[in-house]
Amino acid sequence: MAEQRWSVSRRSMIRGTVAMGFATAGAVAASALRTPSAQAAPSGPRVAVLGGGVAGLTAAHELAERGFRVTVYERRALGGKARSIPVPNTGAAGRPDLPGEHGFRFFPGFYQHIPDTMRRIPFAGNPDGVRDNLLSVSEARFARRGGDDFRMLPLSMPDASHATPEAFRETVGATISASLNLPAPEGLYFANRLLVFNSSCDARRVGQWEQTAWNRFVGGHQRSHEFRALLSRALTSLLVAAKDEIASVRTIGTMGEQFLGNPFQVGNDGPLDRVLNGPTNAAWIDPWIGRLRELGVEFVLGAEVRGLEVRDRRIAAAKVVGPSGANTVDADYFVVALPAERARTLWNDDVLAVWPELAAMDRLYVDWMTGIQFYLRRPADISRGHTAYIDSPWSLTSISQNQLWNRKLPEYGDGAVQDCLSVDISDWNTPGVLYGKIAKECTHEEIAREVWTQMREHLDDVGDTLRDADLHSWFLDPGVTWQPDQRRNVNADPLLINTTGSWACRPEAHGAVENLFLAGDYVRTNIDLATMEGANESARSAVNALLDVAGSTAPRCAKYRMYRAAELEPLRTIDADRFAAGLPNMFDLGT
Repeated sequence: MAEQRWSVSRRSMIRGTVAMGFATAGAVAASALRTPSAQAAPSGPRVAVLGGGVAGLTAAHELAERGFRVTVYERRALGGKARSIPVPNTGAAGRPDLPGEHGFRFFPGFYQHIPDTMRRIPFAGNPDGVRDNLLSVSEARFARRGGDDFRMLPLSMPDASHATPEAFRETVGATISASLNLPAPEGLYFANRLLVFNSSCDARRVGQWEQTAWNRFVGGHQRSHEFRALLSRALTSLLVAAKDEIASVRTIGTMGEQFLGNPFQVGNDGPLDRVLNGPTNAAWIDPWIGRLRELGVEFVLGAEVRGLEVRDRRIAAAKVVGPSGANTVDADYFVVALPAERARTLWNDDVLAVWPELAAMDRLYVDWMTGIQFYLRRPADISRGHTAYIDSPWSLTSISQNQLWNRKLPEYGDGAVQDCLSVDISDWNTPGVLYGKIAKECTHEEIAREVWTQMREHLDDVGDTLRDADLHSWFLDPGVTWQPDQRRNVNADPLLINTTGSWACRPEAHGAVENLFLAGDYVRTNIDLATMEGANESARSAVNALLDVAGSTAPRCAKYRMYRAAELEPLRTIDADRFAAGLPNMFDLGT
């Protein structure tokens, strides 16, 4: 089929003229940022946003509010891994299809970029827009195999920020021991490891802890089974699909600093553990797309980016294959908002000749963290929040949705579903208990049976919590597809996994290619983790860099820092001198 050209702007528009037009664009943007009402069709420079996940939608939102003409190109579905996925052909009698998803949504209170965007998405009856669709959950359950040992844990720690280091160790250590039923010496030891990281300077965090695996840092192999399961493995594989043997201390320690080091939630947007009050599309993505359309954003679906053309250190065009065949996209600026494994396929020799640092992205590691939903004929009385199945080979976590949603599940499907147990599978590489195979080598039916069995083993001895008779149906993320000839699955939506030393392989949002900007959770961010928050933060960095290059007077996107206890800053200053002198952190007594 003959190639078409999708013209996103006239290439004759010179950059001087672009910059001169931004006095008006800045005024439009300021107005847009103050009010949720729709503005007139934007008239600023054209931007092609390549990818319609959280990063791409965020970039489009920020740019459209500032008067840019934005077109988003997405090959599959808007929202990316964050979207809901209706279960085909399950609706009946006027009810919508059952809601499926890539994995359940989790919005910790230390997320600040995502809630800021949500506040600018109108939602009927919500003074604070989509942000008001977040609600807190009161507990987390840590279930053990056999059902004879589980804990309900508060999701905050007692205040120790104003105490001496000794009091911090004793207070936090005692809380960890009591909450997790660990021996007192192990709770005290882990509290000291937290103190080591929290009092470390930036140079040590990058120069030492980025190069050190979490398991080594906490001495996991020398501790009890309980310690390894809860404080080495659970903090990595269960929460962020990482492996404690390869996840960096810098990444996991930063999460620990937010979850355990900020008891009064200083600077947080809200309670520590929050979820949406409905399916993701209904509660967030669909209103977001509607708002972007109001702002003049255009969407091209079924458009897969295949390449970039470089001319004079600029992207001259993007090669896109869409419903009408091969097309060439022209724009003044290009934002690549694709996942790492797809973005790095675009870095051809011409791109790398100008921005050679991008070649390091080939060393970034991706793995699988994918969801399965079990639809039940009766409510699942498991916990009023998330449940972690500590001994599950596949590192399972779940949440019961019906108790949290405004629109209840009997209003979906055939009306018989009373609850949805949404499960994240974080380990696809460890043999299961039922078939002795890794998840990647199980058929979809085997995956469902294996996950169901692993959960039942954790919840009770007699199987009354999850009964086979209550299972209405299940739904596995369609991004996972079975290859009969290879006897294994492939996954269209893998997840970036932070490994030791990976920070050096992650690019900034802008480099030497003048009109190319990167937005995605692989870009360097403060949160330093593959999350919706990281995707949103990276898009803001990309937009701010674009505004600088364009000479824009529009307001820059707000950026937020992760919490660090101000009381420990004098210790970090001392640590900077010690690190420069080649000395360990003053509290680092080793493992």
